[in-house]
Amino acid sequence: MSDLGHVLVLAGGLSYEREVSLRSGRRVSEVLRAAGVDVEARDTDASLVPSILADPPDAVFVTLHGGAGEDGAIRSVLELLNVPYVGADPDACRVAFDKPTAKAVVRSFGVRTPESVTLPKETFHDLGATVVLGRIVERLGLPLFVKPARGGSALGASIVRTAEELPAAMVGCFAYGDTALIERYVEGVEVAVSVVDFGNGPVALPAVEIVPDEGVYDYAARYTAGHTEFFAPARLSAQAATACAETAVTAHTALGLRDISRTDLIVDADGVPHFLEVNVAPGMTETSLLPMSAEAAGQDLGDLCRTLLQNAASRT
Repeated sequence: MSDLGHVLVLAGGLSYEREVSLRSGRRVSEVLRAAGVDVEARDTDASLVPSILADPPDAVFVTLHGGAGEDGAIRSVLELLNVPYVGADPDACRVAFDKPTAKAVVRSFGVRTPESVTLPKETFHDLGATVVLGRIVERLGLPLFVKPARGGSALGASIVRTAEELPAAMVGCFAYGDTALIERYVEGVEVAVSVVDFGNGPVALPAVEIVPDEGVYDYAARYTAGHTEFFAPARLSAQAATACAETAVTAHTALGLRDISRTDLIVDADGVPHFLEVNVAPGMTETSLLPMSAEAAGQDLGDLCRTLLQNAASRT
């Protein structure tokens, strides 16, 4: 049985990723209960703060994806309430959640990341979309990858293989955010590397290789069973696997993250990893990557989550 008192799992919220968050919250609640932890699952509504004040939990596990779950907002509230939680603090979240900023930070630590352009919607419209997009293609070449500068689950993201596809990709991106990140597309093996820190420093779990049936790891491929084939550990050379682990730990450290993170990478034909983005509240659903990494490492997911909560509780 756990030496924790009751803990809170936060899931849901009002972001585009609400349904995924609810699934993550259910999974974390289930594995924690199986590990002997007294769990209460809660959404982020007007009753949350009064409930916490009336009966403060020993610690909180945040499974909110996108929006307030990853931009530091809900964690700022938890700090105001003096409630410990698993994961990065608000300042680190704000840096990591903004993909262009995160890319700039990890690049300064020597990590490779695809060349890119960040374009707010206002600039796209005010300066003339045709001229601006033409210059982007000239600068970065083709193919490109377009995605919102903030957010996750591949919502609003798409591959652009011809110049004619770029305007529609931008419109689709702006449906999910006011700023687009346009990257040079790197051909290679897509992997995700989860990092955990149980108090002795960040350690990378085995990389998970992602092979979507349709060639694009979009929302459906992420959360529909059978649409994507996963290999854990990834089918990489020992040298490439080590490089991926080192890159993920470097990103975790450079961005000032804590307890848990997941770094998404592309490994090129030479075995060199290229940083795409980092997630401070990794998905925990049945098709999510961190649970696969934990299993490949021989770690029970419930024990992992319980240990992270115990460490968080000890920070009070």
